[in-house]
Amino acid sequence: MTRLVLDTDIDAPAGQIFRLITDFGGQDRWLPRSSSFRGTTVLSPGPVALGTSYRESDPFGVRNGTVTEFEPPAKVAFHQPMTLRLHAGTVDVTVAYTLTPGTGSTHVTRIVTLAIPRSLRLVQPLLVRAFRRESRRTLLALKAHAGRPDGSA
Repeated sequence: MTRLVLDTDIDAPAGQIFRLITDFGGQDRWLPRSSSFRGTTVLSPGPVALGTSYRESDPFGVRNGTVTEFEPPAKVAFHQPMTLRLHAGTVDVTVAYTLTPGTGSTHVTRIVTLAIPRSLRLVQPLLVRAFRRESRRTLLALKAHAGRPDGSA
């Protein structure tokens, strides 16, 4: 199992950051599409909450996810197993955010846990690098948007 831990301080309240992270329909306002992220399709009706299901796709495969932890404004987690293209297997992915308020800013920790099947051990470095790059990009985009005066969700 691989665990990627990234964190940053964002000059915005935890509630605002939490709303941005969990507003799947509004992600395109702060998280530009990339080769690894092409948007999120919400499959459950209503606002995002514990148990909400969604789908994301990228060049490697499709992630069918579920919100597994939802404690506004401090914690949110997503379990999103990625079914790889060409029946290459499934990478078990969990993404968790912890938001800790500070003086004038919020400390945001993003932990990505990957369980990569043995059949993919040869490409594991490529997969880990892609997830690390996308995690870094996501936190930088969140920080840039939430830290602006018009960055409200």
